[in-house]
Amino acid sequence: MKSLVVFSHLRWNFVYQRPQHLLTRLAARWPVIFIEEPIPNAAEDRIEYIAAAPGVEVWRPHLRGAAHGFHADHKAALQRLVGKCLQEQRIDDYWLWFYTPMALPMAEKLEPEGIIFDCMDELSKFRGAPAELLDQETALFKAADVVFTGGRSLYNAKKSRHRNVHCFPSSVDALHFRAGTPDHPQQKHIPGPRLGYCGVIDERIDLDLIAGIADTRPDWQIVMVGPVVKIDPASCPQRPNIHWLGQQDYQDLPAFINGWDVCLLPFALNESTRFISPTKTLEYMACGRPSVSTAIRDVVEPYGHVVPIRADAAGFVAACEDFLQAQPGQRAVHDRAVADILARTSWDATAEQMAVLIAKAEAAREARELPAVASIATELARASGGSAGMAAN
Repeated sequence: MKSLVVFSHLRWNFVYQRPQHLLTRLAARWPVIFIEEPIPNAAEDRIEYIAAAPGVEVWRPHLRGAAHGFHADHKAALQRLVGKCLQEQRIDDYWLWFYTPMALPMAEKLEPEGIIFDCMDELSKFRGAPAELLDQETALFKAADVVFTGGRSLYNAKKSRHRNVHCFPSSVDALHFRAGTPDHPQQKHIPGPRLGYCGVIDERIDLDLIAGIADTRPDWQIVMVGPVVKIDPASCPQRPNIHWLGQQDYQDLPAFINGWDVCLLPFALNESTRFISPTKTLEYMACGRPSVSTAIRDVVEPYGHVVPIRADAAGFVAACEDFLQAQPGQRAVHDRAVADILARTSWDATAEQMAVLIAKAEAAREARELPAVASIATELARASGGSAGMAAN
């Protein structure tokens, strides 16, 4: 294998998270082409090339069609553009890597040497998920050589669907998220105590919980860092002690987090959060900040001994008060437990373990003298109950 060609529903310059952490590290071994979902309503069909990181080139399609995402309306144009670009750059020895099953039909005419599915979210549970996503996920499981999952809950849900599934929960760059980073200028004017959250603000966040904490303790300040997406910004509670600071650069996040007294994992308990493994859990820990969470399974099971799990505003307030009033000895016990967690995980180690599994899958394919992967169109047709010919048209 000479390259990884990645299809992603997330844009590279959106929130810096799992794809960026993994692919920037794997790019030291295999150059990465990161293909984003198309930008619609363009004047012409074209691909914008962006040098995103060493070894990582982002391909951003601009298409004349009006549909959003990896929609079937874009298939012919995207197939043509991607095929042409691969040919022009003489990329003919590659594996495909998918973050969304919705992109699978876009790759029907490609001839990869193998396929990787990094299942980082249960996308079918997200608001606005297309009905065909489940059929396409079934086809992707059948076509894939190796599957990774973004947490233990996802692993348990997917492990019976493929012979080669591996659990890789969210990890952390502990050096980046280190304690002691000076406070960020955008929040220096905000008095303490400060409670904070960083990450995407969408249907997964319990906005009523945020409002309840703010109302219960108007003398506390709540700092919300992250983009508001897929929900009406007007639904975000407005209070004198809630500060909405918007999306911030990944490089600046430690400065925000280090300026908080307690960090929040204020997730709603709904279908969209059933399988999440919040990256920020470990990032808070690496900054040396305590946190409080709702009962997200992938927080409760591995970290419940250091992250208090609470159900409502009163519970969050009580847990935050405990941290704010903790004695040095209590904090020392907590910090030792957190240090033990951080010592056992890193994005470097996760990427290396993935690379080993990919190399093993590649070697197994070569040892069996298998041809390139079976037709993606065939797997899509089988999953949807149609014929290969129909699926390819």
